[in-house]
Amino acid sequence: MRKIKVLVVEDSYMFRGVLVNGLNSDSGIEVVATANDPFEARDMIIKYDPDVMTLDVEMPKMDGIEFLRKLMPQHPMPVVMVSSLNSKVFDALDAGAVDFVNKPSGLTREQLGDFIKNELVTKIKIASTVKISNLKKSKYGDNKHEQQGEGSIYNKKVLAIGASTGGTEAICSVLMGLNRDVPGMVITQHMPPGFTKMFADRLNNQTRLNVKEAATGDIIKTGHVLIAPGDKQMKIVKVGDIYKVECFNGPRVSGHCPSVDVLFDSVATACGKDSIGVLLTGMGADGAKGLLKMKQAGAYTIGQDEMSCIVYGMPKVAYELGAVGFQVSLDKIPEKIYTLLTRK
Repeated sequence: MRKIKVLVVEDSYMFRGVLVNGLNSDSGIEVVATANDPFEARDMIIKYDPDVMTLDVEMPKMDGIEFLRKLMPQHPMPVVMVSSLNSKVFDALDAGAVDFVNKPSGLTREQLGDFIKNELVTKIKIASTVKISNLKKSKYGDNKHEQQGEGSIYNKKVLAIGASTGGTEAICSVLMGLNRDVPGMVITQHMPPGFTKMFADRLNNQTRLNVKEAATGDIIKTGHVLIAPGDKQMKIVKVGDIYKVECFNGPRVSGHCPSVDVLFDSVATACGKDSIGVLLTGMGADGAKGLLKMKQAGAYTIGQDEMSCIVYGMPKVAYELGAVGFQVSLDKIPEKIYTLLTRK
């Protein structure tokens, strides 16, 4: 089988060597070149035509985000960011990067090797499968929905969204198309701890909605969005006439913590027909079984279609299970949500 050709762009000589050795130890990957900065990277891209590039955010001469913004219109390619805990990683995803890993610090050489094998290799292999044509498209459609207000018919419903690879931009796209009258929302996006709060803060600033990283006891209410913390499972419970979230330490489910299946299962139990489930782009199967449970409980279910997905994995599995009631392109999902909300 053909190996995935990787270009490693990293200004630290020692860390670059660790990355190269770790990646080359995987039988499916070959590091064809390295670069110290974006100018060297540009030359290596032309010379070696890599399948995937790993890119540091902070580099000399030009940072990774500026490089991406210059690169993607001319030479779109899958890029995995290697970043310390920094909100700039979301600028990189906005500029066209596929995914990111949290750059480790203070680890032994053995621990660094495990990080590369268990996280970076996986992300690179996923990135190699993405649709390059979908990496950087206009993500914000016009929202022509007429806002209903606080007393709208939507108040007693719950909207649950799950996503993985490519999901940060897909979630932003959906939320940008919604007004403050939308039902309370709960979202699970596969993401490391620390980054989920940054992601929530970014969405809070970019959209019309009130977005925050969830904490146990938070109430789900109209116009508010709760993002599952990166190191905890999140579920919703009904207390009297209101819905609340519980965030808790727990094992990985469907390979993930937080897991979309955990969230969707709880929505199916607590809300039933008074909910809408949306499964967006992502590798694997997390959320597919949970979405099926929601549908069986009477909820409306939406799956992002193949043409608009960065990775058509999770929505594909859900569709094949019969969990997807409506298969919709990303830019049409907000409109579909409002249409379903007005149904009896």
